[in-house]
Amino acid sequence: MAYDFDKIAIAYDRFNHLSTLGIDRLWRRRTVSRMVDAKHPLQYLDVATGTADLAIDILHKAHPESQLTGIDLSEEMMKIGWQKICADKNIPEADKRIVLKRGDAECLEYPNDSFDRVTVAFGVRNFLHLQQGLNEMYRVLKPCGRLAVLELSYPDNKFLLWCYKIYAFKLLPWVGEHLSHDRAAYEYLPQSILRFPKPESFVPMLQLAGFQKVTHKSFTFGVCRLYVAEK
Repeated sequence: MAYDFDKIAIAYDRFNHLSTLGIDRLWRRRTVSRMVDAKHPLQYLDVATGTADLAIDILHKAHPESQLTGIDLSEEMMKIGWQKICADKNIPEADKRIVLKRGDAECLEYPNDSFDRVTVAFGVRNFLHLQQGLNEMYRVLKPCGRLAVLELSYPDNKFLLWCYKIYAFKLLPWVGEHLSHDRAAYEYLPQSILRFPKPESFVPMLQLAGFQKVTHKSFTFGVCRLYVAEK
């Protein structure tokens, strides 16, 4: 079962940047470079938007008439995201360009063919029914639309994996507990990463949902992967 992220919302951003040494910002920038079309106004949907880091990066690069909808189950996370959006001077008229609202990725409330781009960063491993979530994202994409899934992973190299497990299962829960006073959340994190399908299993799930031209790329020795697919 996915963790209740309302409990750690206030410490979420600080922990992410600290635990990845800030490299998570680079991963998101690379995702944005594959998804944003600065020349044309598009409709974007950011699933599991959390504190809106990826949504903000998209709006920085998107056409000024683009619209973005961010959904998440955690209202506390989105409150922090909206505070960041309102404080960002590089997003003029934010209240007209972006909407953050509570929504379930496995039962999207939008009609078929609603969005040009759908993104999800560090969220799909929390879906209770992963295939259903992928099916829904396919459904709301317009024909020729594009999906990006940015997700944490683990190295294939055995020595690096050994080092990674020590870091993830020993150090990170200790750091998370000191930042948020909630050790359980950061014990859940590495477990959810190890449970998430590797590319040889996840790519067929995307194809089963209907996606085509599925590609994937690993970052930072395999601790993060970007999947891009088209409808």
